[in-house]
Amino acid sequence: MILLTGGNGQLGTELRHLLDEQGLEYVSTDSTNLDITNAEQTMSFITDLKPELIYHCAAYTAVDKAEDEGKELDEKVNVDGTRNVVNAAKAVDAVLVYISTDYVFDGTKKEDTYKVDDQTNPQNEYGRTKLLGEQIVQESMEKYYIIRTSWVFGQYGHNFVFTMQKLAETRDQLTVVNDQFGRPTWTRTLAEFMVFVIKEKAPYGVYHLSNDNSCSWYDFAKEILKNTDVQVLPVDSSKFPQKAIRPKYSVMDLSKAKALGFEIPTWQVALEMMLK
Repeated sequence: MILLTGGNGQLGTELRHLLDEQGLEYVSTDSTNLDITNAEQTMSFITDLKPELIYHCAAYTAVDKAEDEGKELDEKVNVDGTRNVVNAAKAVDAVLVYISTDYVFDGTKKEDTYKVDDQTNPQNEYGRTKLLGEQIVQESMEKYYIIRTSWVFGQYGHNFVFTMQKLAETRDQLTVVNDQFGRPTWTRTLAEFMVFVIKEKAPYGVYHLSNDNSCSWYDFAKEILKNTDVQVLPVDSSKFPQKAIRPKYSVMDLSKAKALGFEIPTWQVALEMMLK
């Protein structure tokens, strides 16, 4: 039996569709039927269900809110919630797949990619709590996969692709930052990798998974809107001040995932497939 936390989120929804396609049995939860911040409830839910595998997709992801009004909830969900899930996973000897983020890095590299064992140094609250979650998993468990991802987009939930398309409906010109670089990740590619590591019994540990090739947000926006008449103009991030500091450069190294034999499409191909 598989347990999925955060089953109605952007990634969780994609993963449910994939598990359905593959005929795999699972129980999907969200905050309405499992409050992971409640230790007792989490323990009893998971020990009753006895899953062999837990996909832990539930997270607090409001990056800017996490700096102030959402700070407490960010900590509760991403740190306490993860600890509760980990403790219950250990109690039933389940394998845990924990989704993390490129925001665990400070983004000060200029060209070289971030390797899985590079020094972490989060610059915002969201990155800090996701890293604490990683550490809880690593210190408490042996049977785990930590999968760091970045710039997630997909057909379920809010993301950059839909934001750009929506803005393009009412404007003929958009400005997008050109000084932050990373790798976009299609939720489908990520979900496929999550299923792949289990199926292939990949070595436990930390992996990086996004789509191949890197870009700036400006490049990404131009590709999204290439079949429209909207003009996309580059600006630097000082034009869009945000509460949370974003890494300027968070291109993650994908060689560990590729070495397993997992085929990673480029973000351009992934975007095209998603838009179809």
